[in-house]
Amino acid sequence: MSIGELAGRFGLRPHVLRHWEAMGLLSPARGVGGRRRYTEDHVTRVAMIVRGKAAGFSLERLREMFQTPDPRRRRDLLRAHYAALERRIEEIKDSQRLIEHALECRSEDFTRCPEFRRLVEGLAAGRGATAVSGH
Repeated sequence: MSIGELAGRFGLRPHVLRHWEAMGLLSPARGVGGRRRYTEDHVTRVAMIVRGKAAGFSLERLREMFQTPDPRRRRDLLRAHYAALERRIEEIKDSQRLIEHALECRSEDFTRCPEFRRLVEGLAAGRGATAVSGH
């Protein structure tokens, strides 16, 4: 398939695929006239890049993971990123709990609500909103 066809399957612009190629993330074959030609393997690779970016991987880290010949190193990279995602998910859940409390708070001004302040203080002290609120 052409660069436009592959890009279109993911809602990307062709220049994005060219950039990924320049970074070593994609290696299309060259057809007649030097045009890039992509296969189903490239579809899989682009899907991995798109999902990896959505999960917070940098392009450099994705390139490292794709290019390392050591399967253990790939898994180590994934484990490290997974742990970082777990931490980020907890942070997002804490933020969500604050917002939920603010939306459900019966105080006229939720920023003056004692429970809301306890939640915020607990987060500032490094404790999650769940630990502070008991939920």
